[in-house]
Amino acid sequence: MARINRVQPRRAWPRFRLRLAGLGAALLALAAPPAGAEVLRILTSLPPATTAPLVEAFRAHHPGTEVLVLNKNTVAAVEELLRGNARAFDVFFASSPEAFEILSRDGRFAGGGTCAAAGQAGYAPFAISSIGWTLRRDGGQRVPRTWEELLDRRYEGQIGMAPPSRSGTSHMLVERFLQVRGWNDGWGFLLRLARNLATVTSRSFAVTDGVRSGRFDIGLTIDFLAGSSQPELMFHYGTPAVLFPAQIGVLAGAGDPGMGCDFLTLVTGDEGQRLMLTPGIGRIPASAPVREAAGALIPPEITTALRSRWLDYNAGLASDRFWAVNVLFDLAITDRLETRRLLWSRLEALRGRGDAHALDLLARQLSRLPVSESEVLNLDRGPAVSRVMELTDLPAAQRALIRNWDDRIAGQLAAVDGALSALEGRAP
Repeated sequence: MARINRVQPRRAWPRFRLRLAGLGAALLALAAPPAGAEVLRILTSLPPATTAPLVEAFRAHHPGTEVLVLNKNTVAAVEELLRGNARAFDVFFASSPEAFEILSRDGRFAGGGTCAAAGQAGYAPFAISSIGWTLRRDGGQRVPRTWEELLDRRYEGQIGMAPPSRSGTSHMLVERFLQVRGWNDGWGFLLRLARNLATVTSRSFAVTDGVRSGRFDIGLTIDFLAGSSQPELMFHYGTPAVLFPAQIGVLAGAGDPGMGCDFLTLVTGDEGQRLMLTPGIGRIPASAPVREAAGALIPPEITTALRSRWLDYNAGLASDRFWAVNVLFDLAITDRLETRRLLWSRLEALRGRGDAHALDLLARQLSRLPVSESEVLNLDRGPAVSRVMELTDLPAAQRALIRNWDDRIAGQLAAVDGALSALEGRAP
């Protein structure tokens, strides 16, 4: 394995829609197999570069087996499974640990020792990852070395990321800040970062695509998406590096749970773990013996993080507030990116001309989310709030909650706008 060097107008309800193009691909991928053929049905958010070598290895052990793979972003995949495994997928695998926590709480895995390799929970880790940023190797720009450096004005309009509502990877990135820095300081970083965002992309893959094509210079992403399969990109881990276990599980309601268990056993066993190290996949194996044998192929940032147990990612906490964090990010950043960037720009333009204390107070306002962590964690854990997407069938109470949050954020930004206008009127 090559070394991993690694605003918009208000939208009508619902905010998140499954796209017709994705539906067409899904129907094509799940076309009826030949009569009498054994079938393995896989649902995943991972790219073909990861899944194809594993499927090839599985077919070598199971000749004649039909393998059908549907790629769906993590949030949409979890929502489909929460509604019931209607298409009888056998296996789900993804990089988001909270996705597995949410599905496990809802009884969506075939646990209880049904598959020995999956343990009692019905799912098991197969790789580990961490978050950072990617750039083109030939970009020539100054490479940021720390998360704080990403807030520097030299990177204004140069950074891309996906919204957590459409990307399990981005949700992990957002939660990384909320957990390492705490709710208030974590949101403060993200709201300050909005000044430098060029765009909020449609999904994770669009971040690395945007860097590669030159749409923006820096992409916030997960290591494997910018790994050895994209040699024109380099990747920098943010420190402290928080590790995320990518996992695979056999689903309840599977069409062929035995076949699903065979695939999971291959992926988590020695053969599948060694495949993680191949250039086409470029992932860090979950197996400690395989990692140890890999030696210098494992980035030192990951080796260090593996020894730092206090930096473990809390998937349970992320699951408790999954829906709320998704909605709040869109209300505060995705839907108001242009507005927020303009307010930051006006504020910075007044530096040296306006009241410094007043400007500092306004900067703190722009860096504060007007919704507390306790409010989010104390939400009634009814079926709707346990959901992961904002859909057309939300109950009236939940729609009212979203509108309340939306009004509070809008009011906060309107107050900043008014205060800036007053300062601009008095500035020399």
